[in-house]
Amino acid sequence: MAYISFYIALGLYLIASGGFIVYMIKQQAQAFRVAHKVLITGFVFHTFFFAHSFYLMGVTPILDFKAALSFFSWAIVLAYLLFYKRFKVMVLGSFAAPFSAFLMIISSAMPWFEGPVRPIFKSIWLAVHVVTVFVGNGLFAIAFMAAVMYLIQERQIKQKKLGAFFRRLPSLASLDNLAHYSLIYGFPFLTAGMITGSIYAQLAFGKYWQWDPKEVWSLITWLFYAVLLHERLAAGWRGRKAAIMSIVCFFLLLFTFVGASFFMGGYHSFDSLGVRQAI
Repeated sequence: MAYISFYIALGLYLIASGGFIVYMIKQQAQAFRVAHKVLITGFVFHTFFFAHSFYLMGVTPILDFKAALSFFSWAIVLAYLLFYKRFKVMVLGSFAAPFSAFLMIISSAMPWFEGPVRPIFKSIWLAVHVVTVFVGNGLFAIAFMAAVMYLIQERQIKQKKLGAFFRRLPSLASLDNLAHYSLIYGFPFLTAGMITGSIYAQLAFGKYWQWDPKEVWSLITWLFYAVLLHERLAAGWRGRKAAIMSIVCFFLLLFTFVGASFFMGGYHSFDSLGVRQAI
């Protein structure tokens, strides 16, 4: 049943993506409403998939890259739904839904995790660590999308080539505000994830810090986001400069998520979990 709900969620995310793209092109409010409801339904099935997997495994079901991609997709949809509820930026779904669907497509092409779960992973601290990190990642993905839209909109305005398609994007002020709050909400989650990860490492391995490659790159990513947050709050960074920095930070986050986990070894690598997979 859990596997079925995964594929139902994937199908609904794809349908929602199509609906959001139709809305983006034709500005049909009905297309948006249908796509939004389909996305919510897909999110419910996706949530059930993880809840059921957790029940069956007795551990946070993110022990391989397949599950990690799927959970990242889930976190992005969650962040989108929360931000839409507050900011009502309808066009955001045209970026968030396809991105989430893309991650799910990659995830669906990989084999399922099979085999006994090592007792070391059955820790509440690991569960909190994983959830907080991925929710933070989902919020940073929204900041990234807002930054990309900001740069596109700004370029079109400067070149005075604001066609019908780009007039559908929110104002520069709205996009900057969206990126700002995504960062403000995402940073505490990332921080909490790093703290709870250290606590888990201390309990599981006897050391809260082992200079593992992913630990190092996670710290570097955290520092970059800390600089961006500081410059926004203290130095008043806005607009293009903040958007570019947000994009740089997100690419660092992606490198930490993929590169440090696969190509640098360490106990954070997916091979160390007893599951060998290729991207």
